[in-house]
Formats: sequence, structure tokens, C-alpha cells
Amino acid sequence: MSSVAQQMFQRHRETLDQALAAIADRGFWTPYPESLKQYPDDAVKGAPQRFEQMLRKPFALSLPGGVDSGESVGEEVSPYGFELGVSYARPDADALVSAMGSVLPEWRDAGVEARVGVCLEILARLNALSPDIAQAVMHTSGQAPMMAFQAGGPHAQDRGLEAVTYAWQAMSQVPSQARWEKPQGKHGPLVLDKRYHIVPRGVSLVVACSTFPTWNTYPGLFASLATGNPVLVKAHPGAVLPVAMTVKVAQEVLAEAGFSPWIVSLVPDSQAAPVTKRLALDSAVKLIDFTGSSAFGNWLEDNARQARVYSEKSGINSVIIDSVDNLKAVTQNLAFTLSLYSGQMCTTTQAIYVPKGGIQTSEGHVGFDEVAAAIATAVEKFLSDNDRACAVLGAIQSCATEERIAASRALGEVVLDSEARVHAQFPKARVHTPLLLKVDGDNKAAYREERFGPISFIVATEDTDHSMALAREVISEQGAITLGAYTTEEAVAERFERLAMDVAVPLSLNMDGGVFVNQSAAFSDFHATGGNPAANASLSNLAFVADRFVVVQSRRHHTAA
Repeated sequence: MSSVAQQMFQRHRETLDQALAAIADRGFWTPYPESLKQYPDDAVKGAPQRFEQMLRKPFALSLPGGVDSGESVGEEVSPYGFELGVSYARPDADALVSAMGSVLPEWRDAGVEARVGVCLEILARLNALSPDIAQAVMHTSGQAPMMAFQAGGPHAQDRGLEAVTYAWQAMSQVPSQARWEKPQGKHGPLVLDKRYHIVPRGVSLVVACSTFPTWNTYPGLFASLATGNPVLVKAHPGAVLPVAMTVKVAQEVLAEAGFSPWIVSLVPDSQAAPVTKRLALDSAVKLIDFTGSSAFGNWLEDNARQARVYSEKSGINSVIIDSVDNLKAVTQNLAFTLSLYSGQMCTTTQAIYVPKGGIQTSEGHVGFDEVAAAIATAVEKFLSDNDRACAVLGAIQSCATEERIAASRALGEVVLDSEARVHAQFPKARVHTPLLLKVDGDNKAAYREERFGPISFIVATEDTDHSMALAREVISEQGAITLGAYTTEEAVAERFERLAMDVAVPLSLNMDGGVFVNQSAAFSDFHATGGNPAANASLSNLAFVADRFVVVQSRRHHTAA
């Protein structure tokens, strides 16, 4: 084992032990602070200037010899209204995959402790870089500053560490050697010496998305890297910089530990000349992690047969309202959920099921239209201050999402129209408030298809039974990452619990305070389940990592010394 890698492992052993305890008890724990106040003042205040210094120039990364095509790409435009102007070398994809396959034995033979030590060191350095990564996440994804820091930095690192922890747990269950003795009655026993080797599957392809370029990338990256697989990250053309910064840190740590830096590599492409399909079908690529549309996720699952595909796709996240104690608190909670990052989260609620006859509250009966109006009013009030609104909404990442808002107005009766807002610091930013529509439960064509962005439907149903039946049908067919429900009756709450199990989606019940259905905490919450069409894996559990390696054994007759 590399002595430097061993030192890295020992340096972070306490963090690993704490992470192991955290995934066992599922309480709150994080080694990466989510408050900017806990980071050096110079690191925080200097981040915008350091970001500016990266713009309008090439971003250099290590590449093995013979793979540089001599071409570069770069088409990132901040959703806040300016071009980044960063260019990235575009390697010959086939040659790079081949080169990464050639370094697999070196990374495999490093051993479990060395690999995990390197991963833990990468995560520690990424954490120190969080203020800088936040700038890159903000100006590629459109996330607002605080969300870009938390979700792009410490929360993403939490998910990476979680994957490393499960990888360590899975690999630690395999002994390196054993002596096997089988008694033979009056004769001497049969004695074999056995060795067990953790063998990675091959090159791992991680397909990053544009809205959460680190949070959705780190689980697959670190799960594969810790288990011995070289990792090729294919960044989204609109959000390369935060991924490139991550790869640079990984390459620096690998080189310091004495390994080939391109064990982790970046492949950028362009909208006009995508390379993901070509890479996904390469026979050397044995693992694929993908976050994005169901159409492409399904294509990967159907066509990349040589690889294990871990996909998080689209779904119809839902909330069912049966009855509430405090309607104001519920609508305030939903207002935040619908507004956060302009609904550009895989966990944002799209369908809100409410009985046509209304619901019971602690203050009496409230009709369907009143419930819809209360949700709309809560959103309006929450976003009434423009500065606060921009700090929550962020900016729309893709022009296609902006166009989708306009097209969706015709899908139902507008309860709350989407407004364009002007950002005080970035007047060219694409900022839009949520669009809320009323539809009848029978109008499934409107709400059973994912409408990515700040677009939600308040669905009128016959009663709670009908709400549950519609949610069951839609989630079973389209999938979901989140399910919320509200009721004051314990018997109904138990029915919601059973519904969640039936359709394999995490349930958030009666959220009316500071916890929201679209937020997920590493080490405690399993993000997605892998049990419905929205995702075939969960972030994270043992199943997410254990199939990224195989165990190869050898055995020989024991020879006495």
C-alpha cells in the first residue's frame, strides 16, 4: 500500500468510524458544516474573486498520453445572465476509456484501505473548497447562493462520504484469506489455504446532470472509486465547471498518493456533439450512474447491457391532503417546497391531491377552492419580498424549462400564474415564480407527465380514497422520489404508510414546520428507493455499492511450513 495513502486513511479513520455509526443509527450527523460561518473568512469572502479568475480561460486537467484530440469545448452560460467562457480539453473518448482500463490493476491492487483513504482525503479537500464550488454550482445550475453552497458543497460531500462508508462496509466483510479444514474421519483433514480478492468491474461512467452537478454526481463517483473502478465523469455541457473542479481535486490527491491521476477523468462534450451514448456502449464501461430524464435513463437500461446501470429519472412527486390541523402552517410549508430552486429538484411536488368536497381543519371545514387559494396565497406571501424570492427561487437552469412554464398554462385553470422577477444583482437572470393549476382528477394527461420546473397541479378528487387511488396509479406507472401526506386521523396515516410501501416511495407525513418533503438528509434518509420507475437505486445503501465489485478467490493445498 502507498504510505501516503495509508497516512490519508489513518488521518480520516475517525470520520469513517463515525460515518459507520451514523448509517447504523440513522440519526443526524455530518462532518461537513453547512454554515458558512464555520469556514475561514478569507475562503468565503474571496470565493467570488477566485471564481472570476477561472472564467474566460482553459481549465487544465491531467490526461494520459495519446488521448488529447487537440480540440476543446465550452458553452456554459450562467442562468444569471453571462457566459463563463471556460474551455475544456476534449479527449478522444475511445482512447481515454482504453487508458483508464489500463490503470485499473494499479488502483485495484492498492487495496481497500488505500482506496478509501484517498477517497476520504478527496472529500476533505472538496469540503475546504466548498465556497469556491458554490460559485461554480450557482453559475451553472442556477441555484441561489446559499443552496449552491449547501447542496453543492457539504450536502454533496455527505452523500459522497455515505457511499464510501457503505463501500468500506461491503468490502470489509470479505476476508483477505482463510484456512479451510474439513475432517475426514480416520484420515487427516482436507486443508486448503484460500485467498479472496476484491476485483472491480471495470471503467465507471458517471453522467452528471445540470441542476445538481455535484450532489447527484458524488454518490456514484465515490461508490465506484472506493471499490476500485476508474471513474470517467461525463459532465453536462451546461454545468461542467463544478465537475471539473471536483475531478481536479481527485487527480491532485491521486497523484500525491502515488497513483495515476487519470484514475478519475473528465469527458466534456457539447449539445451539438454528445458522447454519452458512445461511452455508455463501450465494452470496457461496466458501471453507469445517471441522473436525468426517464427517456434517456430507460435507453441506458435497455441498451448498455454490458454495464450495471444506476439511474435516477423523472417521476410524479405527490402530496395527498386528507385533513390538517393548521392549514396556514401546511400551506406555508408547501409554499417553500414549491418555490425552492424554482421546482428544479427531483423531489419537488408536482401533484397535490385534494377532495372536491374540501377538507377538515382545526378551524372547521374548508372547501377545495379555498384550499387551492390558500396554497396560492401562501406562495404569493412567501415570495412577496423580491430579494427573498430571488434568494429562494434561484434561476431557471435551462431555456427549455422557461418555455415549459409558458406552455403549461393551457393545461388547467390558473390558480397562481408564474411571474418573471428581476434579480437585483443579476438583471439578466432567468427568475420565475411557481405556476399553480387546478385540474380534475380525470384529466390525467395534464399531471401524470413530469413538467420539470416551477409547475404544479392541485388535483380535484372525489375523496381521500380516490386521491390515494390516483396517486397509487400514477406513481406505479411513472414513479416518484417523494410522497407527502396530511391527515389528523391515525387510521388514515397508517393507510398512507401502507400506500408508501406499496409503491415504494419515501413518505413525509404532516410536514408543517422546518422540514420539507423535497429535502433529504444523508446518513438518515434513503434518497429514492429503487423500487419504482423513478429510480432503480437508492442513495445510499449497500445495494448501491456492493455490486460494483466481485470477489475472486484462489485456493491451494495447505503446505506446512
